[in-house]
Amino acid sequence: MARILLQNADIITLDGENEVLRGASLAIEGRTIAHIGEVPEAWHPDETLDLTGHVVMPGFWNAHTHSPMTFTRSIGDDLPLDRWFNEKIWVAESGLTEEDVYWGAMLAAAEMIRGGVVGFADHYFHMHRVAEVVEKSGLKALLATCVFGTGHEVSISFEDSVEWAHHFQGAAGGRIRTILGPHSLYICPPEFLTEVALTARSEGLGVHFHLAESEEQVAVSMEKYGKTPVEHARDLGLFDVPAIAAHSIAVSDSDMQILAEKGVVPVQCPRCHMKLAMGVTPVIPMLERNIPVALGTDGPGSSNNLHMLEEAQLAPRMQKLHRSDATALAGDLPLRLAATNGARGMGFADSGTLRPGAAADLIVMDFRRPHLQPRLSIVGNVLNSAHSGDIVHTMVDGRWLMRDGKLLTLDEEEILAQAEQRALAMLSRGTSLLREYSG
Repeated sequence: MARILLQNADIITLDGENEVLRGASLAIEGRTIAHIGEVPEAWHPDETLDLTGHVVMPGFWNAHTHSPMTFTRSIGDDLPLDRWFNEKIWVAESGLTEEDVYWGAMLAAAEMIRGGVVGFADHYFHMHRVAEVVEKSGLKALLATCVFGTGHEVSISFEDSVEWAHHFQGAAGGRIRTILGPHSLYICPPEFLTEVALTARSEGLGVHFHLAESEEQVAVSMEKYGKTPVEHARDLGLFDVPAIAAHSIAVSDSDMQILAEKGVVPVQCPRCHMKLAMGVTPVIPMLERNIPVALGTDGPGSSNNLHMLEEAQLAPRMQKLHRSDATALAGDLPLRLAATNGARGMGFADSGTLRPGAAADLIVMDFRRPHLQPRLSIVGNVLNSAHSGDIVHTMVDGRWLMRDGKLLTLDEEEILAQAEQRALAMLSRGTSLLREYSG
């Protein structure tokens, strides 16, 4: 069991309120944190790292993404949501193969490790290939196979997705957890969603789906069912199991009461919401109701990158502007949404904070840079001055995934070469299939 000592660092623990330890030490024993602040003299490390001028903090948890969509990065820019889907994304994804999923997720893993992400909640197709990526990369993940229930499944049937979930539950030494992944209430038929809810409950699984992304979806739901999407999901039983509800933008006060009562984890994706003009998740009133809001990037097809630090920075700015309130999401609260709430919402409750006994899932930022000086407020500099390139080390379960800016578990050169050619081929296939279908 390896022992690693990090010395002379400024540590954002996210354990106590706005707590930052200056010039402190953190001791790691195996997969967990053994000591923080002061380390007993009798504790002897196998490796010591002097982090003078650096900041140690919990790694980020991306609570909603579609990682293989790195292959659709930037193809649908400057389009509204419906045209982005119909004219660009569905066309490209019609040429999707298992190998595309694997290499797209590999590209995402490299990007996330570089950006300080230690775990992610993925919702896509051919998810056994994403599980391979998680295994190789050293990351943690909550994986869901996206299903529609319309007879047009992309990779496997719903029944097979349940079997898949059980097969991969606890894989990669416990770094993989699984959940069911119906796409949304506006695509999946109600009878299918009822089946999903009943199955999730009987099989001990949760659900991860898109919810209330726009006022238009609310209007359609009211017209068809006489209920808001949140009320509809509740009545279908989708909230009777642990639920991650991506976006949760168009929700009312009564909707939020339901989310609070059911312990649902809404996920705000600030960059995606801004880019596609989707609206603003009501994070402040949600938090006032003790709803455990988390942050995500959504897929890189819509957000264009997987930088969770940027999401943590945009989240408070979005709320400040929307509410005309400069005090919104003050202090280290955005980091708690991006780390602590995400980890807990994804079922990794031993992560997201730095404390004795917690998983050693952490990142190190190099503050010896002009834009991060002076260090008058460590948290303030992280949330208002830093960028992902300042992250130099990433660790998961006490294992370095990136050290001094070098990826240790992935062949970055091969990933970049494979991704470029395969993404172009996928888009070409998808365009050809569309022409064939239309012609």
